[in-house]
Amino acid sequence: MIGYIESYDPITQTGVILSEEKSYPFHLDNWVAQVPPDTGDDVNFEIDGTNADKINLVGAYLKPPTAVKYKYVASALALLLGFAGIHRFYLGFYWIGLGQLAFTVATGGFGAVWGFIEFVLLVSGHINKDAKNRPLK
Repeated sequence: MIGYIESYDPITQTGVILSEEKSYPFHLDNWVAQVPPDTGDDVNFEIDGTNADKINLVGAYLKPPTAVKYKYVASALALLLGFAGIHRFYLGFYWIGLGQLAFTVATGGFGAVWGFIEFVLLVSGHINKDAKNRPLK
């Protein structure tokens, strides 16, 4: 049967799948896919009484992620504003960005070296993914 995850609570590891206007509760133990479930995911599942069983993502979600952020924008931000961690905010690594900013303030500006090193890593391709594990354009 095909449906979508209406809700999922990672703390209790339980959720509800909605299919044909009927809801089927499930537990993470019934999950087959290698990635964790997320609200809104389309899934294929079997019915075991009133519960969903053998739940797997629909094949469209198994394709590789597409690039959204630009490597050269992140590189320019690292070179010009790397001391403040702006390039990390752009890539979605908010805590690292805050850490860079705090390091710069605490050391009186030595965070600029950190920003320059990450500029080199971006240009050379060693930093090549954003926070959601998508490749950079």
